[in-house]
Amino acid sequence: MYYQAGSDPRTLRDALGCFATGVTVVTTLDEAGQPVGLTANSFSSVSLDPPLILFCLARSSTNVDRFRQAEHFAINVLHIGQQPTSGVFARSQADRFQDVAWETWDTGAPILSGALASFECGTEQIVEAGDHLVIIGRVRRARFEPRRDPLLYFRGKYRRLHFS
Repeated sequence: MYYQAGSDPRTLRDALGCFATGVTVVTTLDEAGQPVGLTANSFSSVSLDPPLILFCLARSSTNVDRFRQAEHFAINVLHIGQQPTSGVFARSQADRFQDVAWETWDTGAPILSGALASFECGTEQIVEAGDHLVIIGRVRRARFEPRRDPLLYFRGKYRRLHFS
C-alpha cells in the first residue's frame, strides 16, 4: 500500500501502525485537584541531560485544556497484565480511576501502582504540531519494574514480546 500527501489518511494511519509502540497512561490533576488520565502510545525520551520525555495529545481530546494548563503530569508505561487498564483510560467514562490502584509522589500527579515504569514530570514546553500538542516534561522522579514485559501495540492490536 502507498500513501501520498492528500490521499486517504487511513492509509497513512495504517502505515504508522507498522511501528510497534508501548502503551502508556498519562495523568495529571485538573483545576479542582481531581485526577485526569488517558491512554497514549505517542511517548518518547527526548534527552538524558536534562532528563526530558514527551507525549503527544490530540487537540480534539476532551482533556486537552487540562494538560495544557497542568504544571505537572506523569507518564505510566503499562506492562502486559495491564491491558484492561489501557482500555479503561482509552474510553470516555466519568471516573477512570475508580477501579485502578494509584498513588501520588511529590507533585500529586497520579502514579499507577504496579506500572512497568512511571515518570513524574514538570511541564517544560508545549509545542503545537498539526492536530496534536507535543507536551515535553522534565523528569523529576522515575520508578521501573525490571522483571515484567511491556504491553505493546502494533497494527491496531495489543501484542506481547516473543523471545527466540
